[in-house]
Amino acid sequence: MSPLTGLITVLALLLYFVLTINVGRARAKFQVPAPQTTGNPDFERYLRVQNNTLEQLVFFLPLLWLFSEFVSVVWGAVIGGVWILGRVLYAWGYYQAAEKRGPGFALSSLCGMALLVATLVKLSLLTFAEFS
Repeated sequence: MSPLTGLITVLALLLYFVLTINVGRARAKFQVPAPQTTGNPDFERYLRVQNNTLEQLVFFLPLLWLFSEFVSVVWGAVIGGVWILGRVLYAWGYYQAAEKRGPGFALSSLCGMALLVATLVKLSLLTFAEFS
């Protein structure tokens, strides 16, 4: 296990925690009482940012750790840091308007795909070598 990979994991989870707090603050600001999740488009964007980030974390975190274990700790941290930046850009854009979420979503998605493809290739090569 790498402390660098652990740090990126903690930073990603910290980002999610901040996004969760933002949903609570948006509830008060836009007067959307719990358990309501609809009714104000501005609030719904905050909630969607949080939900989408949670959905992406399920994909990102295992790939980050697998990539770091089998491919490169340093590159895993770099790609993971860019993924976090992408999620911040996604949130910032989406909070303003749904149409502005694209660049951040694209950046974080590309990072996830890079982790996936590189890990799959490396594990395939290792598996092939093991059975050759």
